[in-house]
Amino acid sequence: MDRDRFMKKNYKAVLFGNGTMGERHRIFFEKTGVRFLKIFDLKDLDNDGNVHATLVDEFLDSEKIDFAVIASPATTHYQYAKLCLERKIPVFVEKPLATVGVCAQELVDLAARNEVTLFVAQSECFNPVFLNFRKHLLTELHAMKNNSRRLDGKNVGHAEAPMQLEFRREHKYSARCRDVNAALDLMVHDLSLCLSMFRYDDLMVSKFSLSKNGDRAQMQIDVVKGEFVGTILSFVVDRNSSIDVRAVSVKFACYAGYPASEYSVSLAPHDENGEVVHISDSLENEHKFFLKLMAGACSEWGRRAAQSAADAVKLATIQ
Repeated sequence: MDRDRFMKKNYKAVLFGNGTMGERHRIFFEKTGVRFLKIFDLKDLDNDGNVHATLVDEFLDSEKIDFAVIASPATTHYQYAKLCLERKIPVFVEKPLATVGVCAQELVDLAARNEVTLFVAQSECFNPVFLNFRKHLLTELHAMKNNSRRLDGKNVGHAEAPMQLEFRREHKYSARCRDVNAALDLMVHDLSLCLSMFRYDDLMVSKFSLSKNGDRAQMQIDVVKGEFVGTILSFVVDRNSSIDVRAVSVKFACYAGYPASEYSVSLAPHDENGEVVHISDSLENEHKFFLKLMAGACSEWGRRAAQSAADAVKLATIQ
């Protein structure tokens, strides 16, 4: 198959929200030949900050749309995604998928029932730095587990918990995304990264705290079942910090003949002012994967990714 075949179809789309992320998505898709028939933005909002429902209904019912891009405020994602999925219109939606776990799961189930694509734009899942980190970390974990099984037959004791992972995501104050707290704004990124390595059903949230202003959140998740039982996952997010950091730290205990060790990996480079620089490949990769899904490729992967996005919302909103 020509690897660029999925990029060549001239799709027709609708865009909800033409702010920072909406514009980035629109520019990329337009470069691949997508034509946006309608952009719902500030001028179309009612007094509550939502797009007039009748305007959306009339447009979606009168035009043939290949897919919808939803980059409006997070509190509206569920409403617009549901309107489109009910009409069997594929959806590309910014994170978070919804602001309530049950609503996120409803959208995943609706997409499956109507056999229509639902894709959540969590660009960190396509970050080449993280993908390389995950590959090597899982290789190391599996090697440790295999050695542990070999040593078990020789009655050599070893610790049950081989690893602690800490994800830290902080940046200076921004007026963007203030309609949700830091857990739904930032932590969902790192929760999704973890869900690409650990099964949701194997996890248990043991600690969660959220500052009164909603700008800082911390969480600890214990892996209580499965292959990596005993692993501890911790998350720190702050969107009103004095520093910019996007990193993951790993700490290994002495395990199965392996010495204790620890290291950190920055998931993004920094400029001369010490501020995080967005990795353009991440955003480009997520767009390409969506277009592959639209072409009928990677459908099983797409369903798993949508479910992980819903599971991330469930974890981020746990009390």
